[in-house]
Amino acid sequence: MNILIVDDNIVNLAVIGGMVSKVEGCVYKSISSPVDALAYCEDGTNEIDLLLVDYMMPDINGIEFIRRFKEIELRSGVPVIMITADTEKSVRYEALQNGANDFLNKPIDGAELIARVKNMLLIRQSQLELSSRAQWLKSEVEKATVTILEREREAIMRLSRAAEYRDPETGMHIFRMSAYSEHIAKNLGLSKDECRPILEAAPMHDIGKVGIADHILLKPGKLDDAEFEIMKTHSQIGYDILKDSYSPLLQVASKIALFHHEKWDGSGYPAGLKGEDIDLYSRIVAVADVFDALTSERPYKKAWELERATNFLQENSGSHFDPICVEAMLKNWTNVLYIMAKYKESH
Repeated sequence: MNILIVDDNIVNLAVIGGMVSKVEGCVYKSISSPVDALAYCEDGTNEIDLLLVDYMMPDINGIEFIRRFKEIELRSGVPVIMITADTEKSVRYEALQNGANDFLNKPIDGAELIARVKNMLLIRQSQLELSSRAQWLKSEVEKATVTILEREREAIMRLSRAAEYRDPETGMHIFRMSAYSEHIAKNLGLSKDECRPILEAAPMHDIGKVGIADHILLKPGKLDDAEFEIMKTHSQIGYDILKDSYSPLLQVASKIALFHHEKWDGSGYPAGLKGEDIDLYSRIVAVADVFDALTSERPYKKAWELERATNFLQENSGSHFDPICVEAMLKNWTNVLYIMAKYKESH
């Protein structure tokens, strides 16, 4: 255990140091200047488990020293013994209010000093053990949380792929459109913590299609009005599947499932929301989903050329799509090409 002794009197330092050296398992550091001692305390590389500080010192007295010492975050829990010849209760009260844990009166009795030092070091040892235990528990909780999140992400991806098997869309669609969604979010200036949910929740956008009958979902031609009305219910079905979850990620996914077919001008479904009344993540997914649908080959159409697809986004910016999301999609175009290449269909 490391003990710091602060006293402007060199003789006192030698006497106290001699007494402290009799405490087994301890080393001590003596500093005569309170200013230098504070600098020593502010250096996080110096280990301090107990502070012994004199009250009567020049420049900074013992009470002021303790106050500044306790303001150092690393030292806030370190026990402090103040050494004083002053018997005034007011001095002791003030010292206690500023963080002193115990007192020694001058002239110092060696047996008393050793006993009080041992008591304070026992307190410090308990603090360190509790801190170590708390750190271990924190580490274990973090590990468990990571494991749970990974399992949650895997379950979401597998559910999303299950939905894709019932859909005539291509198998890599959910990977590309979720990566495009993250691309847009980054270009909008969203933080890393804000971008991650959309990357992981976007694949669930069409989970509601599991509730659409095959003769409609798999119809190779254009849907008639009645069939299209049924198809539109997949957004509500997806929301109903995902809503009321305790998972923040599934809460995000439920909103995306419900609102990703809303349009900026209010002509979308299911609620006919307009502009910024539409959830931002849903506005982002709307652009990413349509762009990938246009540039992907489907059983009923060929893939559009990139120029034609980007022109479509720009022409429908402010009507179908949020203009800032379209602008964000078209930024850093090299990354868009990278995503297309990385998640290219494997026939």
